[in-house]
Amino acid sequence: METFHAVTEWLKHQTLLETLGVITGLWCVYLAARNNILNWPFAIVSVGIYIFIFFDARLYADMGLQFYFMAMNIYGWYYWSRKTTTEKKTPVVLITKKEIIFSVIAIIIFTFILGSLLKYTPASYPYLDSFCTACSLVAQVFLARKVLENWLIWIFVDIIYVGIYIFKNLHLTAIMYAIYVAIALLGYIDWKKDYKKQVV
Repeated sequence: METFHAVTEWLKHQTLLETLGVITGLWCVYLAARNNILNWPFAIVSVGIYIFIFFDARLYADMGLQFYFMAMNIYGWYYWSRKTTTEKKTPVVLITKKEIIFSVIAIIIFTFILGSLLKYTPASYPYLDSFCTACSLVAQVFLARKVLENWLIWIFVDIIYVGIYIFKNLHLTAIMYAIYVAIALLGYIDWKKDYKKQVV
């Protein structure tokens, strides 16, 4: 009973905006992991909400990332809709060596440039926030293009985000990202099964 009361009290202190962002965010990641195109409208709503949340938390790299996510969500929705008449879904593909090399280089460059700029602002954790942003940029492109390994990047970066959001007292968001880790793992397993069916 005390635990229930403590949870109820804690939930009362969460903002409506963050609660809505978490609910729509969880739905979008769950639907993406299930390879369902309806993940994109949920993602658009969640991203719109988190623009305001991250601005208030002074996580400026994360806030800027939401604008990028908004564009990529629209692109992803369009890309996933472009299947041939014989396909039920847009096929899953594997990452190439060239994509890995370009991704690592892009993450290093982006982290250094954005982190160097943000350290002169009131931004929290400028280089760590920038690194997570860079990884998320890459993962989102791969998600939109249905590259299987996008889920491995999300698992890695979401674990880091859990710690950041705990330190910024965004506890509900930290819980959401912990759930994202589990959903991303399921997404990787499900997409891998889909890929294996395609190549049979």
